[in-house]
Amino acid sequence: MEREDGVQQPLSSEQVMSEVHLGCPPNHSGPHLSHFTISLPPRHENSTLRGNTDAVEDISISASTMFDLDEDGDLILTRRKKSPSHHLVLTIQHNITSSIPRVGLQVWRAELVLTDFVLHVMSTSSDFDKVVALELGAGTGLVGILLARVAKTVFITDHGDEVLENCEKNVDLNAELFHGKASVHVRELDWKDSWPPQEANTSPSKGRYSWTQSEIEELKKASLLLAADVIYSDDLTDAFFSILKKLMSDNPEKVLYLAMEKRYNFTLDDLDVVANGYSHFRSYLITEQADDTGCKQLDSASEPFFVGEQIDLRYIPCYVRNYNRGNDVELWKIKLNHRALF
Repeated sequence: MEREDGVQQPLSSEQVMSEVHLGCPPNHSGPHLSHFTISLPPRHENSTLRGNTDAVEDISISASTMFDLDEDGDLILTRRKKSPSHHLVLTIQHNITSSIPRVGLQVWRAELVLTDFVLHVMSTSSDFDKVVALELGAGTGLVGILLARVAKTVFITDHGDEVLENCEKNVDLNAELFHGKASVHVRELDWKDSWPPQEANTSPSKGRYSWTQSEIEELKKASLLLAADVIYSDDLTDAFFSILKKLMSDNPEKVLYLAMEKRYNFTLDDLDVVANGYSHFRSYLITEQADDTGCKQLDSASEPFFVGEQIDLRYIPCYVRNYNRGNDVELWKIKLNHRALF
């Protein structure tokens, strides 16, 4: 990147801005506290917030209620008051702009799409209840914070002290939203480092974000992995799938839900506006098809090591208010192709 005075600037100093800057004042720079309002689906109203016992008690009370009659013997109907809208407010500290290595300080659109998906699963099933989960490249930690309402253990991970400190602050700001027995850990996970980390190689500078042996053993039990907006450079994509292969090789079988935004750039090589980063991402996936051809392709595949299925976002309601999904965000369900490992 070249400044107006002709001096070359490294890419690491280039400032980028997310489309998500809820409530931020004009021309603001640095950290800002935004309040994200989330419409809670029915299951949260009856179970997560109030507890199953309360719901059962409400039913029992209704069944035993005596009906009143007027002087003519007609039934007196008590008009039920309109239920108040149920919502949740998350307080998230984030930056308006950042350098590329610190994009985790911002909230990105794909992060909110993944939040919608997690809330939808939490409201329509018990699939995420009591799971051990790992969020990769968590940034502000918004998704992991919400998941802690039902999960047993959530590891919220990213790289770099500044991003991790900001994420830890967001965990503290919203800790009252977790269910009582949830364990939430903010941890350093550099995709280019070896995994699992060796205790002898743990840098003292990583301090409170380093892993303990018991946490590494707990992570092996994880069945759910989450990531949002981690695909924006080929080198990073390579590192992401490298660590993903190591993490998903442990039992039980793991599934990754990844939300991403296709970003288009004009290139001289193509003389066109293309999404090269997206193409590189897709090169790691084989798409499982329902027809015979697709199944045979999957059975005989040695590489790539991952099977991907795109999730139709039209069936995922918008629980997070006041944001526009756009047309270029995708959500993928990804599993390890164990056949390719042997």
